[in-house]
Amino acid sequence: MQTSSDRHEYPAHWEADVVLRDGGTARIRPITVDDAERLVSFYEQVSDESKYYRFFAPYPRLSAKDVHRFTHHDFVDRVGLAATIGGEFIATVRYDRIGADGAPASAPADEAEVAFLVQDAHQGRGVASALLEHIGAVARERGIRRFAAEVLPANNKMIKVFTDAGYTQKRSFEDGVVRLEFGLEPTDRSVAVQRAREQRAEARSVQRLLAPGSVAVVGAGRTPGGVGRSVLDNLRDTGFTGRLHAVNRALGEGEKELGGVAAYRSVRDIDGPVDLAVVAVPAEQVPEIVTECGEHGVQGLVVVSAGYAESGPEGRERQRALVRQARSYGMRIIGPNAFGVINTSPDIRLNASLAPEMPRPGRIGLFAQSGAIGVALLSRLHRRGGGVTGVTGVSTFVSSGNRADVSGNDVLQYWYEDPDTDVALMYLESIGNPRKFTRLARRTAAAKPLVVVQGARHGAGPSGHAVRATRLPHATVSALLRQAGVIRVDTITELVDAGLLLARQPLPAGPRVAILGNSESLGLLTYDACLAEGLRPHRPLDLTTAASAADFHAALARALADDTSDAVVVTAIPAVGETSVGDAALAEALRSAAAATPSKPVLVVHVELGGLAEALSAATSTAPQAVPPAAPAPRSEPGPASVTAPRSRTGPASAPAPAPQPRTNPTAPTPQPPPEGAHLIPAYPAAERAVRALAQAVAYGQWRREAADPGKVPEYENIDERGAAALIDGLLSRGQGLTLGTDETCDLLGAYGVEVHRALPAPGPDAAADAARTLGYPVALKATAPHLRHRADLGGVRLDLADEEQLRRAYAELTELFGDPEELRPVVQRMAPRGVDTVVRAVIDPAAGAVLSFGLAGAASQLLGDMAHRLIPVTDRDAASLVRSIRTAPLLFGWRGSAPVDTPALEELMVRLSRLVDDHPEVVAVTLEPVVVAPRGVSVLGASVRLAPPPARDDLGPRTLPAY
Repeated sequence: MQTSSDRHEYPAHWEADVVLRDGGTARIRPITVDDAERLVSFYEQVSDESKYYRFFAPYPRLSAKDVHRFTHHDFVDRVGLAATIGGEFIATVRYDRIGADGAPASAPADEAEVAFLVQDAHQGRGVASALLEHIGAVARERGIRRFAAEVLPANNKMIKVFTDAGYTQKRSFEDGVVRLEFGLEPTDRSVAVQRAREQRAEARSVQRLLAPGSVAVVGAGRTPGGVGRSVLDNLRDTGFTGRLHAVNRALGEGEKELGGVAAYRSVRDIDGPVDLAVVAVPAEQVPEIVTECGEHGVQGLVVVSAGYAESGPEGRERQRALVRQARSYGMRIIGPNAFGVINTSPDIRLNASLAPEMPRPGRIGLFAQSGAIGVALLSRLHRRGGGVTGVTGVSTFVSSGNRADVSGNDVLQYWYEDPDTDVALMYLESIGNPRKFTRLARRTAAAKPLVVVQGARHGAGPSGHAVRATRLPHATVSALLRQAGVIRVDTITELVDAGLLLARQPLPAGPRVAILGNSESLGLLTYDACLAEGLRPHRPLDLTTAASAADFHAALARALADDTSDAVVVTAIPAVGETSVGDAALAEALRSAAAATPSKPVLVVHVELGGLAEALSAATSTAPQAVPPAAPAPRSEPGPASVTAPRSRTGPASAPAPAPQPRTNPTAPTPQPPPEGAHLIPAYPAAERAVRALAQAVAYGQWRREAADPGKVPEYENIDERGAAALIDGLLSRGQGLTLGTDETCDLLGAYGVEVHRALPAPGPDAAADAARTLGYPVALKATAPHLRHRADLGGVRLDLADEEQLRRAYAELTELFGDPEELRPVVQRMAPRGVDTVVRAVIDPAAGAVLSFGLAGAASQLLGDMAHRLIPVTDRDAASLVRSIRTAPLLFGWRGSAPVDTPALEELMVRLSRLVDDHPEVVAVTLEPVVVAPRGVSVLGASVRLAPPPARDDLGPRTLPAY
């Protein structure tokens, strides 16, 4: 809380941009003395009814005293916030701290009255709900724990704002007024309400960009070629169903069209609303265009212009200014430096991108931060999704460029509820908010597959991306994504392979795989690939090269009917001879057999059988009819190479481009994907690729089944949360960050039921003997110098010392080998039962949040990196899976005849440590090493704890867009 000396300082950290219910944006900021005119203008635009609801009486205008009161705040006991668009107020909220008698008060009074006023034109957009979240966060920061509000019974909208917020409430009715009182501490329900509103608002903001009713291309050239003109031509030629406008300020007096599209000198000249503007002008001209768009009421921008953060510090500041300017008008931005957006829905047919051809419509959503990778993905999906393995295509495509505003998180929010998208594929070079991304990914993956490939894994992300740094290695981030249900792949080839399987086939119920085909060798390769991927294949069934289509049909039907198989891989090679099976016949045989058992996935591995792959795509009555050639366009058609784009966006000239196909006639029927329930069989040119995609589907299916019951965080009676909090507060009073001593570490961990075997210092042999008598024999003697700690392989540890004679002898050996006790720092510790040495760690990462890690102590974790990770808080199921996730887990379960150890006790230890870090975010790092897991019980032999003020938790505060 602020002190008396700084009570009036302007709290700039309260400023925030928010997405409203309809997808537009507004800025929330504190009201200051400079806002008098804005307040008066705002009040004049509020209806008499709304004024009556606010003041309980007719109140046509604000007096000078009112204006002074509502603009002068101390930002502690009296606070006012305004929601603004275009710099003008659209809503206000204020609180006044009160005492028990209802009179104005100061701290320690912890209650405040709160009141709202929303301009009638903006009611119903969720403005009041957003303001309540922010004024509540401000109040908590200032020591206020409860709000009180008095509302007229007829003011149902405002009563609903309070009652729907999810806080614990008390409601009363007195003197004709409804009085609401509610606590401000977040509850499970209030957080759920906030996140549901966030999802709806952000999804709607993306929908406005992908499904506009009208589009203006600003910067369209008068002659074919160039970025703006190419986007305009793509929109026109692919049959955009809405209104299309071209804007070029250099148009002559008589010029009214560009390429058959109505053209204007300015966005302001367009008659009627514009939902989306594609901006393709030099960067220095963009601010003027944004102003025109904002004043015309444009809802969103796709900025393909380059020259922003990717170009250096000056461009980075230009990018910040662009985002701030667009948001001030309530607009969201894709880009800058973007490749564009595509929506293949027949009701929209939007190709506002530099891709010269519209992808086939389908059920795959595609997001790429890189334009070059986006082009490559569209190209591969075109080749694999059309002429190779069926009509699977794209529902929506977003290439975000520098993703200064709209990011992968926003697109995930949209795809989550998009009925036209069954599978989401994402190429990410940076994750701006990993904590939020994993939360959204977990929710999305529970409904539809999410496949992600990460670029820039081993270095800094693209210069155009402004993201918070994470200290976590890439392997840890990947593990956390897998925990959230994300299917992590390493290449864009694997991205497409997995996406096509998941879009076309059901999820396998398990890892058992039947293999059949007309090549014994290819079957064995597939068998080996299954074993390498952790699947459980049956021995391949060789149908021989003489197999007919009927033989394939019968064999596939038997394999699918077999209860011991969960998936089938069919291998096929070319056959020579009059009796060899034809491609079309084989494809129909496989399709008909698979259709009889649609609950199991079928994959085909083909070698140089282009005809078979094409036949598989055609072997169904749901395949679209060929599209007739488009009518000649009223211009010379530029090829892909003629689309001029910034090199930094599209990469080198050799980047793959979409395979050419006939342009779609706007009046011609659009190719349709197969109806619901029609499964197309994906074909792969190599066994390894098919099996890898299948293995990913198996793992995802297992995650889906487990996610249905995520487990619970157990309650333990011997956890002293308040005692731990008091201890932490006392320790932090010494300084901002500190590593605890041995006794303090043991006390803090002990408050959560984690007992650490105490180690007593032994600066000399007599002190070692005294320590051993205190602890009781047998004991261990350890050197704790940094270069010897946890390095039993160097000989700095002596175990099972049964008496004083053995102890003194061991002490002499250590000092003779390694030097003086001052250097060795020896300690004596009571012996623990024999078992497996493990290490358990917890760390709070500023970007990803709190992470729990586990592995075997020593070389397994340090040299081989065999560690598993989970986000905190972990449930009992998370802890169980964490123990079993490391490659060396068999050592815990009786490997090669050894005794299994007490893994339930280990899992309980992990849950207790997770509870400590989750309850007390000031605990920023904990290491328990070694943790000896015996056949009965666990022993924590070493522990370290670091305390510090916790990093800000932006996922628990009010909804905000990333600051710029």
